[in-house]
Amino acid sequence: MKRTGIKNLIIDFGGVLIDLDRQRCLDNFSKLGISDVESLLDIYHQQDFFQKYEKGLITTAEFRDVIRTKTEKPLTDAQIDDAWNSFLVNIPSYKLDLLLNLRKDYVVYLLSNTNELHWEWSCEHAFSYKAFRVEDYFEHIFLSYKMKMAKPDAGIFRKVLDETGIIPQETLFIDDSDANCRTAEALGISTYTPKAHEDWSHLF
Repeated sequence: MKRTGIKNLIIDFGGVLIDLDRQRCLDNFSKLGISDVESLLDIYHQQDFFQKYEKGLITTAEFRDVIRTKTEKPLTDAQIDDAWNSFLVNIPSYKLDLLLNLRKDYVVYLLSNTNELHWEWSCEHAFSYKAFRVEDYFEHIFLSYKMKMAKPDAGIFRKVLDETGIIPQETLFIDDSDANCRTAEALGISTYTPKAHEDWSHLF
């Protein structure tokens, strides 16, 4: 990879670092009484209020209230949070080791379409490894819900480029969505699209 002139890595979170279990999440929301959850909860791009939550356009409290309205049940915050966070499984430890090693040779960034509940759970459970914290794995972390924009919109990639000052031609973007990668490629960024559960360390 060094021979291609790549100096910077922009890495996706869901499906690239952390393993996901969409079906488990669908089942848990169905148990709470949301019948149309499957059409709303796409593995790559969320719809409706899920998408608004991912873009930070509604708060966590508002997100929970939408769930309660749809179910017409007095669900507790914990019931909703547990169902929502059941989408997330874990980050294999070899990928955490890989991130730490990559930081020796590259400037590593995280760019994720995510939301407050998923991110807080991940910081507590997924990135907790040995004595490391989430901040130890990346130069900077870019999150859709904080940026008020999401992939595959070109604006979020331009924001990353503007804030970091990195050169697209010196950057590799690793994301499991073809649509996200096409947008990055249009801006001159090299891309790689791993399959689910893939060990993509062979790139390096």
